[in-house]
Amino acid sequence: MNIKTGSIQNNHNASIFYGWFLLPVAGLGLFLSGPGQTYNISVFVDPIMEDTGWSRTLISSIYTAGSLTASVTMIVVGRLLDKYGARVMLSSVALLFGFALLFMGTVDKPLELYLGFTLLRTLGQGSLILIPTTLISLWFVRLRGKATALSTLGLSLSQAILPILTLTLVMNFGWRSAWSLLGLMIWVALILPSILIVRRSPESIGSVPDGIPSIKANEITDSQSNSSDESDWTVKEALGTRTFWLLLFAGSSQSLITTALIFHQISIFSTKGLDANLAAFTITLMAIFSLLGNLFSGYLTDKFPNRYIIVVSNSIIIIAMILVLYISNPVHALIYGGLMGFGSGIHMNVTTVIWPNYFGRTHLGSIRGIATTSGVASAALGPMPFGILFDITGSYSLSIVLFFILPTTCAIAAILATPPKKHTPQ
Repeated sequence: MNIKTGSIQNNHNASIFYGWFLLPVAGLGLFLSGPGQTYNISVFVDPIMEDTGWSRTLISSIYTAGSLTASVTMIVVGRLLDKYGARVMLSSVALLFGFALLFMGTVDKPLELYLGFTLLRTLGQGSLILIPTTLISLWFVRLRGKATALSTLGLSLSQAILPILTLTLVMNFGWRSAWSLLGLMIWVALILPSILIVRRSPESIGSVPDGIPSIKANEITDSQSNSSDESDWTVKEALGTRTFWLLLFAGSSQSLITTALIFHQISIFSTKGLDANLAAFTITLMAIFSLLGNLFSGYLTDKFPNRYIIVVSNSIIIIAMILVLYISNPVHALIYGGLMGFGSGIHMNVTTVIWPNYFGRTHLGSIRGIATTSGVASAALGPMPFGILFDITGSYSLSIVLFFILPTTCAIAAILATPPKKHTPQ
């Protein structure tokens, strides 16, 4: 490696930007966030209920409480990421996440389950999303959308593969041992690559973003607004813009509604006369279409204003919610799953790249830490109202109708979230 230029050189004097070697590690981190994600935790809900005698309402409430607690910690994780860099943070989180998964295999009290869920959501759903995606945003500017799409394929593959793997472990070894085996997997797969390959930023090895020495002002598109002036945006300055708060709200609907629908998916399908196997297959289908949506968004975010792509993702949510009301056969279910996955993939990509595109790289960890707090909190709040309204009415229709307003208003907020302009003294 040529440390001065941050590239790998061959005999023809061609070079490969070192950032490309970080993509597999970032993708691996996103894949291994799975044990802390709703789609994987849901595999454990029924086995935990059967073993402990706890009710679904109790476990759902503890899950919400743990997720809300975890959301607050993301602000701290973001600041630590800015201070210590992705190499230290990713390896440390991998180590702690493994211990958290081992702990989950020992819980036998509701308070212990709350602590376990808090750790899983903090380290898995929060930190292992925030750190890898921020790392890619630090290393890429003009190719940020495409690079993010490639790395976040790991998350789509995780949703497709990990629940099946986890179910197999639970069936063969029991739910407690399954947690422990997942913890060992994290340690074996992620710690060493994080230490050996990850580097803090291109500048830390004498390189520049994208491996391109300079970016001319007239080459910056609206989608990459402020990437050339990124060092001027502090957290305080970002918080002082209307755009920051509009973006926080605009991204909330996907987290809340998708988490709620996936958490209750087996129950939703059963009310429609559809079996649990179809519900499980639909989640896998979501993952496949999430991958496609992610790649599609990766192309769009490098070409078009990012806020309009957020509008697209919210529009897809609305269509999918309408389908939920009228699902009556497997074909409807599969169309619904495809739409939900495609919209989620678009959302994942655009809400990752829009923050550095708008506010730059220098304080990105802290800024995205706040954004991740909002996303985790939104996800935490989703399952409970859907569950409560189902217990009252015996149907999910009322909750779906009431929540139509959220993606609609989020789309409006996205349109209003124009790129912030830095006011400089004359």
